[in-house]
Amino acid sequence: MTYRILRRGVHPAEAGYWLALLAIFLVFPTHLSLATTALIFALFALSYDLILGFAGIVSLGHAVFYGVGAYSAGLLALGGVREPISGALLAGLTAAALGACIAPLVLLFDGLALMMMTLAIGVIFYEAANKLTWLTGGDDGLHGIVIDPLFGVFRWSVYGYTSYLYVLGWLFVLFVLVRTIVGSPFGAALQGIRENTTRMYLVGAPVRLHLFRVYVMSAFVAGIAGALSAQTTQFVGLEVISLDQSIDAMVMLVLGGAGRLYGGLIGAPVYIVVRDWASAWNPYYWMFVISALLIAVVRFGRRGILGAADGLADAARRYIARGVP
Repeated sequence: MTYRILRRGVHPAEAGYWLALLAIFLVFPTHLSLATTALIFALFALSYDLILGFAGIVSLGHAVFYGVGAYSAGLLALGGVREPISGALLAGLTAAALGACIAPLVLLFDGLALMMMTLAIGVIFYEAANKLTWLTGGDDGLHGIVIDPLFGVFRWSVYGYTSYLYVLGWLFVLFVLVRTIVGSPFGAALQGIRENTTRMYLVGAPVRLHLFRVYVMSAFVAGIAGALSAQTTQFVGLEVISLDQSIDAMVMLVLGGAGRLYGGLIGAPVYIVVRDWASAWNPYYWMFVISALLIAVVRFGRRGILGAADGLADAARRYIARGVP
């Protein structure tokens, strides 16, 4: 279904979404730091949508690739590679290489065993990052990260002007790449694997190879997201590789709608804005607000915010079709 929709071309609402992101730069110049964080998490959620929404791989350790991307970008900058675009690409490739090493082990399992395996891998990497203080800084994190001006002209500042447009550019480029992938026959095969793996084996599809490829692609995009976090904040903390980070990506995707491409891009900003507002309202019990929102979306939306919007649009069309004034 998603494959057919993507082949029809660009929906006008898509242009509205990207224009809205550009408008934020002009309308909310004092909130660009928060908006940049939302875009980075949107990219992270997009990477998770590749394996969960389209291939059906449930992972509780996806933050490993985000964290490795962040640490790689930070270490590259500390080592002298301060050009932001090449640094982000190298960090993404590092995460992809790690994904290629982990995928053969992870993809041996499915269901609960798969979840436990990814959880175990995530815990191992978290503890390794915590203990290898000479490399990661441990609890103190990586400090003193300096990134060269973007294109040698646009300097980074606390106001977030350069950071926001830089992250937005990456999000758009990688979204187009992911959209092309899931709209291809390869993307259709992934959805077939998600829906009925046995049938895909019977028709002769290289299931394991397809899953391996999408896992590495997802790791690459997650690594880029982590690198952008390190470059824009000029700091890498231990939380980038924690279980909470993986759960946040899952919650964002569920909020927006898994397997919809724009699910993570909608869910991440909603999650970040609600979390910021709720934590300011009550620093101790803000998770109650997030939990209530998630319950409401799952209970009434079923397929996330985008699914609820589709349901309302269908109801409106049926109402108009009946000719009720």
